[in-house]
Parts: sequence; C-alpha cells; structure tokens
Amino acid sequence: MRAVLLGTAAGGGLPQWNCACANCEAVRDGSAPPRTQDCVAVSADGRAWYLLNASQDIHTQLASHSALRPGPGPRETPLQGVLLTDGELDHTLGLFSLKEAAGLRVWAPDAIAATVPAREIAARYHDWEWPRLEAKFELDGLSVTVLPVSDKRPKYAVESTLDGPWVVAYRIEDRATGGSLVYAPCVAQWPAGFDEFCAGAGCVVLDGSFFAPDEMTGATAGGIGSHAQLAMGHVPMAGEYGSLARIRRSRATRWLYTHVNNTNPVLNPASPEYAALLGAGAELPPDATELFL
Repeated sequence: MRAVLLGTAAGGGLPQWNCACANCEAVRDGSAPPRTQDCVAVSADGRAWYLLNASQDIHTQLASHSALRPGPGPRETPLQGVLLTDGELDHTLGLFSLKEAAGLRVWAPDAIAATVPAREIAARYHDWEWPRLEAKFELDGLSVTVLPVSDKRPKYAVESTLDGPWVVAYRIEDRATGGSLVYAPCVAQWPAGFDEFCAGAGCVVLDGSFFAPDEMTGATAGGIGSHAQLAMGHVPMAGEYGSLARIRRSRATRWLYTHVNNTNPVLNPASPEYAALLGAGAELPPDATELFL
C-alpha cells in the first residue's frame, strides 16, 4: 500500500491567511515550510487511489503528485473515491473542487452523509454514489475498518436531530501485503477501543491539532481565541490524558501527527514542545510524505 500525506495542517493551513502568530510569520519570512490542509491519498496498486478527506487545497495537492494526475484518456483519473472521517469544512470543502468527477464514490458516517452541504450541490453536476458506511468493507485491494470516535458535530449541523457517530477513524489494510495504516485526524479524547484498533498497524496518522488545552490563549499563539481546545473536538498532545502519554506506551507503532494547527508550538523544531514530541517517539511529517506499507 502507498499512502501520501497530501496535507498535514488543520483548517486554515500554514500560514493561515488572517493569522500573524509566530508560526505563520515564520512561513511568511521563509524560515519555515508551509503546510496545506489535512488530506491523505491511499492505493493498493498505485493505480486506483482513494482520498481520506477532501481538503479545500485538493486542487494543488492532486496536481503536485504524479500518481494522482489524470490520464491516459482526456477525462480519466486514478481517483476512485473519498472517505470522510467527519463533516468539518476543512475536510469536506474539497468535494466542491471535485464536482467534475463523474461516478465518484463518497463514504461518510450516516449523519455526515445526510447533512454535508457538498452532497446536494455536487449532485447538480454529476450523480455521485454515497454507499452506506459499513463497519468493514473492501476497496480495490484494500480492506477498510471503521471505528466511531466522537459525536462532535460540524457547526452547520448543530441543530440536527440525527444520531451519531459524527466522527470516525479508518484502518486501511493492504490485503496482499498485510500493511496497515490508521487515520484519525479528529479525536476529541482517546476513544474506547482505540488502542486495540491501532494494535499491529504499520503507522497511525493522528490528530495533532494542539499541544496544550489552553494553547490558543497562550504566548505562542499571541492570545488568539478564548475556548478550550477540548470543546473543538481535538485531544491535546500534552498532559496526563494527552496523546503523547499514550504514544509513549506504544513504541511498537509508528505515530505520525497530522491536522496540526498553525498555533501549535511543535511546528518550531527548536521548541521544547517539539523535543517532547520526538522524545515520545512520535513524528511530525511534512506535506507530501509518502509511506509504503
């Protein structure tokens, strides 16, 4: 299995257009690399590709990776479908950019499939398929297992009466090689059963939005924001119940952080927070990182 981390930033990317925090300014002055918004592409054979989420940067992301470019026919594309973990805008706005794709298949939790705005609008261009998200299913040499992880609703659906789950994680396994990847970019807290879900995986691509629960009111962020990150549906890295503490106990697994918010101090490789990340055995891969599993 091949997996490409097309984007690794949280909503807004790095730099975020309306933010002058230290991390965003470092990108603008050329001392740090930019990051596009979180999205992964996976394939068992390098020919049929599936997206895990669809960021609004998807046009640039697809064009930057040769295996995802169209051809050989004038309207042929290796992109076969999209698997949504949630309905947040930074994970679904890219569906609008894919509106020219005839016959695209999109999997999502039932509540998201029923409420995501892109579904109704895309239907005016092409008839997409929205298969029911089963607990386990097969895709072109890949086996997909689904774990509900949160009932955090996108803001456009807060008044919905639909039952969750609203957020899921995916475990993708190559049936031929046995290689596997877990993708969980939105985790409100360490979910029940998550350790077992990740056990034996070649790598876990995990929610790295914030380092600390009060990050957006701290000095690194310049006092941006006023709400605890837990309310935003993202477990912090630090703390007794943070993800780094869990990772330290699971050294047999390769842990990679994605969906990193522009305020997160781990983005500065000279910071003690980045040293703590490395000390726990985790990684902070850049955009375009390719994994072979």
